[in-house]
Amino acid sequence: MGRLIYSMGVSIDGFTADREGDFSWAPPGEEQFAFHTELVSELGGVIMGRRLYEAMLPWETDASMRTSRPMEAFADIWTAIPKVVFSRTLDRVEGNARLAEASLAEEVASMIAGTDGDVEIGGPGLARQAVEAGLIDEYRMFRCPVVVGGGTPYWPVVAETIRLDFVETRTFSGGVVYERYVRRAAASVESG
Repeated sequence: MGRLIYSMGVSIDGFTADREGDFSWAPPGEEQFAFHTELVSELGGVIMGRRLYEAMLPWETDASMRTSRPMEAFADIWTAIPKVVFSRTLDRVEGNARLAEASLAEEVASMIAGTDGDVEIGGPGLARQAVEAGLIDEYRMFRCPVVVGGGTPYWPVVAETIRLDFVETRTFSGGVVYERYVRRAAASVESG
């Protein structure tokens, strides 16, 4: 059965965007872009908020996003992945996407049941809801060497402790550190 993964670039102080909503401090270098493309190729679906959908839509609709082999490979992979978009303002979406028709928990369960791969949730607002509901199985952070001092946090305030196991790390040129954590199973929490 697939897992729900929350993956985003994050500043050293834990923000996915600064106070103005800017995250241009997190562009991936070539090595990190190739790694990210590999991770995305393993996905069976993506659930996202409106802002992330709009930021990623050019990968499906804009030919200028295909100016190199790595960019073309990513665009091909991204275009093929089914996406569910949560939005209060959009009445239609483009590309390989559809608007959410059910609750977040129901859409997550449906997408996971309908694919052999993992499902990624994106957009910190939507992911925050999934974290609070206990839906996230795996957390991936691309920690960038910058302190922004405020903005959109990666982590929401949670009512209960979330126990995680650290399973992987990798450092990319430019100082970006990839961290991967999986949610500890209930039996592990009780014994650990």
